[in-house]
Amino acid sequence: MKYRYFFFYILLSLFLSNCSSTTEEIILDPDPDPIVSTKPNILLVIADDLGKDATPNYTEGTIKPNMSTLQSLINTGVTFDNLWSYSVCTPTRASILTGKYGIKTNVLEVGDVISTAETSVQEYIDMNTGNEYATAIIGKWHLSLNANDPITMGVDYYAGLLTGGVQSYTNWNLTENGQTNNSTEYTTTKFTDLAIDWVDTQTKPWFLWLAYNAPHTPFHLAPTNLHSQGNLPTDQLSIDANPTPYFMSAVEAMDSELGRLLNSLSTEERNNTIIIFIGDNGTPNQVVQTPYSSMRAKGSIYQGGVNVPMIVSGVGVSRMGERESALVHTTDLFATIANITGVSVQEINNSASFYNLLSDDTASERTYVYTERSNNGLSYAIRDANYKLIVDDNGTEQLYRISTDPYEGSNLIGTTLNAEATAAKAALEAEADVIRN
Repeated sequence: MKYRYFFFYILLSLFLSNCSSTTEEIILDPDPDPIVSTKPNILLVIADDLGKDATPNYTEGTIKPNMSTLQSLINTGVTFDNLWSYSVCTPTRASILTGKYGIKTNVLEVGDVISTAETSVQEYIDMNTGNEYATAIIGKWHLSLNANDPITMGVDYYAGLLTGGVQSYTNWNLTENGQTNNSTEYTTTKFTDLAIDWVDTQTKPWFLWLAYNAPHTPFHLAPTNLHSQGNLPTDQLSIDANPTPYFMSAVEAMDSELGRLLNSLSTEERNNTIIIFIGDNGTPNQVVQTPYSSMRAKGSIYQGGVNVPMIVSGVGVSRMGERESALVHTTDLFATIANITGVSVQEINNSASFYNLLSDDTASERTYVYTERSNNGLSYAIRDANYKLIVDDNGTEQLYRISTDPYEGSNLIGTTLNAEATAAKAALEAEADVIRN
């Protein structure tokens, strides 16, 4: 290193002697700051009520939206086949925010309120990186109705929708900087505008949690320039008669606006960004597709309610266009995002990092995934690589060999269980007891 500076000094001296007769002193920095590579930016995109049946690159469903932005992420990243969430949105969001199951935070159902005493992933990153990251949540919060709670929990900036949904995508309440005002801008577009504006002002690595409320009800025809579903009638009778194309128009509009956000980044910034795209729970029963049924969609702890899409692409992801079958839970985003920021943690709370799976298809951490549903009592589901156990709030049990019966067609309870099934059921019950106690 010292020879480099000596050589530079000689060149500079020759240049000055030939080009100037000034006697002004030139002071060289004897120890210039080293060039440090920028930590990756993180973009977490949460789609509201988007199941695998309505997502490209999954075999479930026969009608797929046109999602060119997501398809590009699929082509350059990893598609996860076995991500489990909660069956409704509030507990899923709490699980990501805290890395904890709902039974640990008391956020088990729509409308449950997160305690601001919980440590959010944003706070955890700040504490363990020396506040190296700028953080924002833009879009749907749905963890409390207090406009200041995201900021109280360590998020630098919040703007979006506090509630679970809107009466109209073009007439809704936007909360920003603790103030709530009416907005008539299409929610998906407005959230994207806010995201672009926020990212544009950042001077350090950023973590943006972008939670679209699309394609959650009300079913509607999205702005025509954002989708390929055509000029559908917009009267309520037509929408109710066949809501699927309207649902798809909202999905496609979200994809178009996500593309606009990514295109707003400079090449350097885009190349230094990792994108995590997930659905928060299964597809609503009005538009769910085979192999799922309307009773086994959003709101249920069958696969159609809790086995949701996730695609990860961008900086640090070396598996291009690959699938991953490892068991993953939405709680795991806590530890994984922390790893991306440079925090060395493998497991924390109920979160197990899947960071290694972005570059290594043999690195799996979980043996079990677990979820629950509170509806006049607590039901839960737990699975391993081969079996899934469902225990309803009244004690009724269902057992499926999920590796060969992926859509829960044949309940083994009530049949004579073989030795493998008996052992698996006992192990699943034991693990559930550990989690729940």
